[in-house]
Amino acid sequence: MYIYVLTYIGYTIGALFGYLRDFLRGCGLQKCTIATEREEQKDFVPLYQDLENFYKRNLYVRIRDNWDRPLCSVPGPQFEMLERVSEDYNWTFKFTGRSIKNIINMGSYNYLGFAETEPSAIKTVCSMLSKYGAGVCSTRREMGNLDKHVELENLVARFLGVEAAMAFGMGFATNSMNIPALVGKGCLILSDELNHSSLVLGARLSGATIRVFKHNNTQSLEKLLREAVINGQPRSRRAWKKILILVEGIYSMEGSIVRLPEIVALKRKYKAYLYLDEAHSIGAVGPTGRGVVEYFGMDPDDIDVLMGTFTKSFGASGGYIAGRKELVDYIRTHSHSATYAVSICPPVAEQIIRAMKSVMGLDGTTQGLQRVRQLAENTRYFRRKLHELGFIIYGNEDSPVVPLLIYVPGKIGAFSRLMLAKNIGVVVVGFPATSLTESRARFCVSASHTREMLDKVLHALDELGDFLHLKYSRHPRPPRPELCNETSFELQD
Repeated sequence: MYIYVLTYIGYTIGALFGYLRDFLRGCGLQKCTIATEREEQKDFVPLYQDLENFYKRNLYVRIRDNWDRPLCSVPGPQFEMLERVSEDYNWTFKFTGRSIKNIINMGSYNYLGFAETEPSAIKTVCSMLSKYGAGVCSTRREMGNLDKHVELENLVARFLGVEAAMAFGMGFATNSMNIPALVGKGCLILSDELNHSSLVLGARLSGATIRVFKHNNTQSLEKLLREAVINGQPRSRRAWKKILILVEGIYSMEGSIVRLPEIVALKRKYKAYLYLDEAHSIGAVGPTGRGVVEYFGMDPDDIDVLMGTFTKSFGASGGYIAGRKELVDYIRTHSHSATYAVSICPPVAEQIIRAMKSVMGLDGTTQGLQRVRQLAENTRYFRRKLHELGFIIYGNEDSPVVPLLIYVPGKIGAFSRLMLAKNIGVVVVGFPATSLTESRARFCVSASHTREMLDKVLHALDELGDFLHLKYSRHPRPPRPELCNETSFELQD
């Protein structure tokens, strides 16, 4: 409780100084470096809302160098970063011309380590560049439907164990542009409160009615389902045309794994549809890397819409929608992303095929399966050690997304900079990506991390945890049990 009190005090002090700085800027006593309206525009509706941007002006800008640092190498287990300095409190930056090398990468989504430049590994990718070129310059519905796309989609369907799949060039657009094709006015969307912004945007663009249930809380979901079935649509009381449940496999800020068996049971009971976003779980969990469906030993046919991305475990870009053939054929015809967005470029498609074949063992080796097992081993080791050190961490024991709670706003930037001083790159996250009082560092474990790398990170965290007083944990279980599955409690106990 005292940490929460200190956190609110920190934001209060920051807000007071923010209002003081805004007053000084308004009086012309301090230079205003934020985006402002031109003189001829001031009589019209302002483009920038000062009050809404108060947080960004006075806090985010102080720590934004922790988010926006430019890399100049492959984002593998180690990377090289351009060095820069700021002379105006991070409003602007200047590059020094130097770089920092051999930084341990604990922030990227390179779960299986396929973001690599080993010549023997990417030989086929280079050959596709020579054969097809770098870009397609057209959509799938026009002149951009290549044989590589067909091969990729057939492989994705085989990997997932479903009838068909369709690939898209952007993971974010896979959600935001396809959900409106599936539901519309007169439909109901039940969305987890911690869903990714791509799911939220897609739901809003659809025009459907949206209701939010508590994170990973099946009681909250069932209550909304029951009310929807009993009461129907507002005013008319007619039955909803469709009820679509939106969930993620692994939640990217919490590291929690969806309670899939319970949600599927509710879907069947109330005759709803289930849309599962496996952006962070496909390739990362399950005995053979086939995501949370395999993790829980379930049938892929239990999920109406399987969505995932190639941007993480497969070291490429883009996303997919998979399921029954009727669903995929409908998406091909009605999706804005399929109609208007450019196709995946051939070298990227080949990179996905290369990585997926490796995981499936179709390349004649067991390297892909070894990566999946190594990721699981690294994840459990890293989580167990953090727990033993006394940090509060969220998420399931098998989730490679590991949030470490920082809470106090003044410690966010300090933590990132001190870790970088030890040649460790981390991502720190605060409001609005998290709740106001739950700022955190988010570690992403990779199969390419060696035990020596993880031990170096843990040693640095042990020192910084004492220095910044971040070892808040006094209990064997986390303070928010809804962010963990019951199985993880049993394993920890």
